[in-house]
Amino acid sequence: MILVVGATGLVGGEVCRKLAKRGEKVRALVRTTSTPDKVEELRSLGIDICVGDLKSPASLSDACGGIDSVISTASSTLSHQPGDSIESVDAAGQMNLVNAAKAAGIDRFLFVSFRPPRGISSPLIRAKHDVEKALSTLNSTIIQASYFMEVWLSPALGFDYPNRTARICGSGTSPTSWVSFNDVAEMCALALRHPAAQRRTIEFGGPDSLSLLHVVALFEEIGGRPFKLEHIPEQMLRAQYDGATDSLQKSFAALMLASVHGDAIDMAPIVKQFGINLTSVEQYARRVLGTAQKA
Repeated sequence: MILVVGATGLVGGEVCRKLAKRGEKVRALVRTTSTPDKVEELRSLGIDICVGDLKSPASLSDACGGIDSVISTASSTLSHQPGDSIESVDAAGQMNLVNAAKAAGIDRFLFVSFRPPRGISSPLIRAKHDVEKALSTLNSTIIQASYFMEVWLSPALGFDYPNRTARICGSGTSPTSWVSFNDVAEMCALALRHPAAQRRTIEFGGPDSLSLLHVVALFEEIGGRPFKLEHIPEQMLRAQYDGATDSLQKSFAALMLASVHGDAIDMAPIVKQFGINLTSVEQYARRVLGTAQKA
């Protein structure tokens, strides 16, 4: 049985659905505060529901009973609840999970992380690094994902395609391998049982490396309307990073600053080795613009 931690989150929920479709036996770790509809959806898929919390080592020991593999996608960055922080969830919480897996004799562990930016540090970056290091003694797979297109190319972060406006960090000319969270989930499901993924860190992005200005041009072409752009100088992003006063703010500012320099990945070897079909930015644009136009 596979334990999925972060099962009601963006990536974790999709991981559960994909594993269940493959006929895998899955246990989902959920919290008492998890959204009831999401928990019921997991239950309807035949997934075993286990109530626990990364901040509670005892609950993790119970969750790991009878488990042969762990997939952790949990983070405090997108689904933030009272008591959550990078220190309590992404750092100490994930280490609690690693220790619980080791104590239960679980050797197979898949961890969703991200590509650490060069020359920039933050509490989140350090937490991910420490967990990856702790997993080095297990048969682990680290998925270092690039920027999620559904998050970074969305109105929530200034890419407001319904209103045709976009916030451009820096020059907007550095290429990034924008990746779909669905593809990250698919990679988790594939990698768990694939021998080529064992004891390996996999840098993972989308099929294209496009600059933010290129992405805007693509949306303009598909939507048939121009975007209004707001440019944020790198110096301003650096000032936000330097002036950040809490760990979440510091970590988000670090990611914003790092985005200026892009994150291009050659995905051809991974596509060939694992046979995964990746979602392009064009496919994403056509889908969300179609939705936006109907609203």
